[in-house]
Amino acid sequence: MSRIGRKPVVIPSGVNVEIAGTEVTVKGPKGTLTRRIHPDMKLVVGESEILVERPSDEKLHRSLHGTTRSVVANMVEGVTNGFTKNLDLVGVGYRAAKNGDKVTLSLGFSHPVELPAVEGIEVEVPVATKLVVRGIDKELVGAYAAKVRDIRRPEPYKGKGVRYEGERVRRKVGKTGKK
Repeated sequence: MSRIGRKPVVIPSGVNVEIAGTEVTVKGPKGTLTRRIHPDMKLVVGESEILVERPSDEKLHRSLHGTTRSVVANMVEGVTNGFTKNLDLVGVGYRAAKNGDKVTLSLGFSHPVELPAVEGIEVEVPVATKLVVRGIDKELVGAYAAKVRDIRRPEPYKGKGVRYEGERVRRKVGKTGKK
């Protein structure tokens, strides 16, 4: 039995969970999320919790058991609290600015990089060297933050680039000249 899959997902007050066939809809104070789950997985909704059940011990069903539970738990967490990713811009002249719904990044290229707004994602620039990505869908928040980080990844020699807050960059020793 999957240790994660057998744990119940607690439904906080103010959150409504509806299941129609293979589609799960979670409504909460921050918004609504809808997701399709695998047709073999069965969700049992109680008064204050959701249980995920699998039909057999086949490898596919075992692998889907914990994944389905985690996806539903993230949906419940998203509509109640939301998700946040913080990004740091490290480097001389590296900065971000928000222009309306677009984010403009200056990352050492010959041109500024503009990122358009994505539905369901809110981007803040509290300081010129920090970016805060917020949303209710964990997958969207992580994908958007990874897209921003991919524009200029931290390089190993000086550590310059876009990194997640608290991320440790492995540094390399540079060249040594002959004397």
